[in-house]
Amino acid sequence: MRQNGVTVWLTGLSGAGKSTISDALEKKLKSFGYSLEILDGDVVRTNLTKGLGFSKEDRDTNVRRIGFVCQLLTRNNVIVLVAAISPYRNIRNEIREKIGNFVEVFINAPLTICETRDVKGLYKKARAGEIKSFTGIDDPYEAPLKPEVDCRTDVETLEESVDKILKKLEEMNYIEIPSIE
Repeated sequence: MRQNGVTVWLTGLSGAGKSTISDALEKKLKSFGYSLEILDGDVVRTNLTKGLGFSKEDRDTNVRRIGFVCQLLTRNNVIVLVAAISPYRNIRNEIREKIGNFVEVFINAPLTICETRDVKGLYKKARAGEIKSFTGIDDPYEAPLKPEVDCRTDVETLEESVDKILKKLEEMNYIEIPSIE
């Protein structure tokens, strides 16, 4: 299989479905024979960006570090799946410019839906004032203006969202989806 390096950046609120879609997308791409890496925001924060808080400056630093790793992998023909809230549009655009081969995927679900999916109770704590600067509650989330893919996880199935991303990657000549005969 021909493979071109690309960073697939899944952005959206906590609970929108970024990690779920990233995991399903990984399985599908691997079943096609592609090599890839996943950079999940929660995992990155316990390793690469440990010690950073949630101020705008720390969030920007977090995204820049993720972006730097993506740039290295992408230029070496690796498909990189990033699942990170990355709430600020300008820093996502900065990373897009540096990487080049970049596909922004808006994991789009209303805040009310994300709150119902909150298994860690973070929204409840944020609404109670126990967590400060929580994206979507007392810190903004700037939705992408022109994402390559918009996955409406409140109305689409997981498979529909994954298929949308795969089709866009194929359309942009990053992958070839094998035909079933």
